[in-house]
Amino acid sequence: MSPPHTIILSLFIIFISFDLSFGFYIEDKHYQTNYQHYTTTAPTRLMRMTHMSQQMVNVDNYGAIANDGRDDTEAFEKAWNEACSIGAILVVPEKRVYHLKPITFSGPCQPNTAFKVYGTIKAWPHMSAYEKDRRIWIMFDSIMNLVVDGGGIINGNGRKWWQNSCKVNKSLAVTFYQCNNLQVKNLKFKNAQQMHVRFQKCFNVRASNLLVKAPGNSPNTDGIHITGTQNMIISNSIIGTGDDCISIVSGSKNIRAIGITCGPGHGISIGSLGADNSKAEVSNVIVNRATLTGTTNGVRIKTWQGGYGYATNIKFMNMAMRNVTNPIIIDQNYCDQKEPCQEKESAVALSNVVYQNIRGTSASEVAIKFECSKTVPCRGIYMQNVILTPEDGDGISATCENVRFSNRGKFSPHCSSA
Repeated sequence: MSPPHTIILSLFIIFISFDLSFGFYIEDKHYQTNYQHYTTTAPTRLMRMTHMSQQMVNVDNYGAIANDGRDDTEAFEKAWNEACSIGAILVVPEKRVYHLKPITFSGPCQPNTAFKVYGTIKAWPHMSAYEKDRRIWIMFDSIMNLVVDGGGIINGNGRKWWQNSCKVNKSLAVTFYQCNNLQVKNLKFKNAQQMHVRFQKCFNVRASNLLVKAPGNSPNTDGIHITGTQNMIISNSIIGTGDDCISIVSGSKNIRAIGITCGPGHGISIGSLGADNSKAEVSNVIVNRATLTGTTNGVRIKTWQGGYGYATNIKFMNMAMRNVTNPIIIDQNYCDQKEPCQEKESAVALSNVVYQNIRGTSASEVAIKFECSKTVPCRGIYMQNVILTPEDGDGISATCENVRFSNRGKFSPHCSSA
């Protein structure tokens, strides 16, 4: 090779190396910024560069129109079938709004299959489209190593559903079912019909940098719902809805929630557990570094009478409560029905629950409430450096029924009974 060509080639390699290094610097700053990527639906330059060598499947090329009066479900189905079969990236382009009726993206898929939402996916507005199965809007079913991200919006178009709210619809959601080694990140979920995001029977899940929003008066709109899922980390996410910010129910194990901002909503809940005399099993849950503002509950464990099983090894730590109505609550007599619940002897056993470094203000008189079962008392409840004060200056108290607890460091308010 002649010297001029060698010089040109060397300069080209240096330029490309600098460009890639600068791209990765942009990516690092992008993930460290507090949700600034939600100010635009445009993907960063790096996100485009990362997958230059991988085939893209654009939904527009399969007939998607992105028009208010058009249904794009069939085009998304065709695009997914292609992407899944060859291990490509399904792309939802930026600055466009696509409308979907109920749809399932099924696996198994070829390796490296991904789903990039740069624009907006919006639920089809007519309720008649959901008559076949009121439980499903978007489902990702039995897919390994799936990455769903892009910085775009998934809009449940839920206002009409809220006006006709019914408990039987509470599982209508964006659902990840039996997905292993799953990543869901850098997305905005808003105005779900019922739950926003549901993880069911998944294994090894990373959910990060999510913004989940709905009005505080929207019924049953849980932010992130976890059921039968193991080994999951939720991190650096902002959640404000009309129900639980995060709800963790039976079959869930090894769950971590780190860096969560919650409000409005019903707080962070484990349960409800044991409904209809059922068995419940929840273990190894840590909620670390959370801020809850204006929520009806802070951290709550709720179980029905008549259930059985256990919820154990649970830790709530490093939390700030701001004007929270029930900052700390255990309710083993949970009753979410019109008729009064009959007293029963069996209960889901609660043990080894730690509350550590929790401070803030209570909007109600009872800041700490442990209402445990007479026959299956709460055991191993630990309080360490828990200090709650009244929001409005009046006195606050703690009530502790059928609970065995110990405390270290400061603990205020103290239990009125034990």
